[in-house]
Amino acid sequence: MPSLKELRARIAGVKSQRKITSAMKMVAASKLRRFQKHAEASRPYADAMRRMLSELAAATAGQGELPRLMQGGSGSTHLVVLLTSDFGLAGGFNANLVRSVRQIVSRLEADGEIVQVLPVGRKGGDAMARLFPTKLVERLPGTAGREVHFQTAADLGARVTQMLEAGEIDRVTLVYNRFVNAMTQTPTEAPLVPLPVPENDNQTENTAQYEFEPDEGELLARLLPRNIQVQFYAALLESAAGEQGARMTAMDNATRNAGKAIDDLSQRYNRSRQSNITKELIEIISGAEAV
Repeated sequence: MPSLKELRARIAGVKSQRKITSAMKMVAASKLRRFQKHAEASRPYADAMRRMLSELAAATAGQGELPRLMQGGSGSTHLVVLLTSDFGLAGGFNANLVRSVRQIVSRLEADGEIVQVLPVGRKGGDAMARLFPTKLVERLPGTAGREVHFQTAADLGARVTQMLEAGEIDRVTLVYNRFVNAMTQTPTEAPLVPLPVPENDNQTENTAQYEFEPDEGELLARLLPRNIQVQFYAALLESAAGEQGARMTAMDNATRNAGKAIDDLSQRYNRSRQSNITKELIEIISGAEAV
C-alpha cells in the first residue's frame, strides 16, 4: 500500500496534469471557433467549383485529348494525399485517417494500381514512413495548429500539378478529416484527378453544354490548377477545425478523468491517514494501560 507521502505526491502530480489539460482545452476551444468559421465559409465556394468542373468534365468527355488535370493519365500510378496534424493529444483524429489510408491503399493495389503516398503533417508522415516506406513520395509539414493560408494550399497544389504534368502520377485522391462538430470528424476520401463525373451525366439530355470564352484551352489551363488549390485549401481548413475539435474533446475527457483520479487518490489518502491515526491511538492506549 502506498505511503501517505507517495499518495500526496501522486495527488499533486495529477492536479498539475489537470491544470495542463484544462488549459489545452481552453486554447483548443478558442482556436476551434475561428477555424470552424473559416471552414464553413469555404465550403460553398469549394463545392461550387468542384460541381462546375465535374459537369465540365462530363460535357467534354469524348472530345479528344483533354488536360491531365481533368482526365488523368493513361498509366496506373495513383497518388494519395493525406492531411493530418503535426501534434498529437487529439484523440483518434490521426489514427482514424491512417486506418482509412491503409484500407484505400489495399483497395487500390487490389485493383492493380501503383500507389504513392504524400503525407502533409508530421503525424501522417511518421505513420506513412512506418507503414509504406517504399510508397512515400516526400513528407510535407502541416500548419502546426496555426492559421491556414491559401499559399500553403497553392504550394501543395503546384507540387501535385507538377507531378501530373511530368507524368509521374496519373490519378490523385485526397484523404482528410471533414469537420462535423467538436466531437465528430469524418475521414473523407475525395477524388481530385480525374475529375469525378456526376451520376447520369453520361446521358445526352442531362449533360450541360458549354461555350468557352476565351478559348477552351486557355480557360481550362487557369481553372484546373486553381480547382486543385481550392480543394486543398478547403480540406486544410476542415482538417484544422477538426483537429481543434478533437483536441478540445480529448482534453475535456482527460480533465474529467484527472478529477476522478484525484477524488479516488484523496479518498485513499484520507483512509490511510485515518488508519494510521487509529493505529497510533491504539498504541498509545495500550502503552498507558501497560504502565
